Amino acid sequence: MKSALFIDRDNTLVYDESFMSRPEQIRLLPGAAEAVKMASAYFRLYLMTNQSGIGRGFFKMEDAVACNNRMFELLDLPPPGFHGVCIAPDAPGEPVIYRKPSPRYIIETIERDGLEPELCYMIGDRITDLKSGLNAGINSILINDKTGAWDEKAQAFAEEHSISVYRSVYDAVIALLQDVPKA
Repeated sequence: MKSALFIDRDNTLVYDESFMSRPEQIRLLPGAAEAVKMASAYFRLYLMTNQSGIGRGFFKMEDAVACNNRMFELLDLPPPGFHGVCIAPDAPGEPVIYRKPSPRYIIETIERDGLEPELCYMIGDRITDLKSGLNAGINSILINDKTGAWDEKAQAFAEEHSISVYRSVYDAVIALLQDVPKA
């Protein structure tokens, strides 16, 4: 499989409660589990999440890992599930290694796993997600929901760069799967 989805966590797969550090805070967004299950049949899945609460000292890397593990339990994906996870602990203003919009994780993953960039997508709810995908030379998709988390700047950026916009990760995956050749 040479295609991949790089998926943001907060406000894309799970509800965003600022600086989530406890697994019990993790609640899936509607359709998220169904979306990643459908997508996993056609795409490798990678999770990318900026967790500046680590760099700011609000919680530890182990807490972020525990939250991700809870999300993976709730998603209940068949093996192998997500092929990789990037937790960027940098606080804003610190030197950036993997913090989005850095394309580093995507580029390293494409090279390591032999992915085809034109078959890869970054899916997220913020301009930093979109820029991470664009900076890596892959497609980006914005999740922007007028009934919930609405980001006017991200919407304008998406329109300016001809980036597809969907209300949910479920809607985005349904659209992507319409273009996937079926056996």
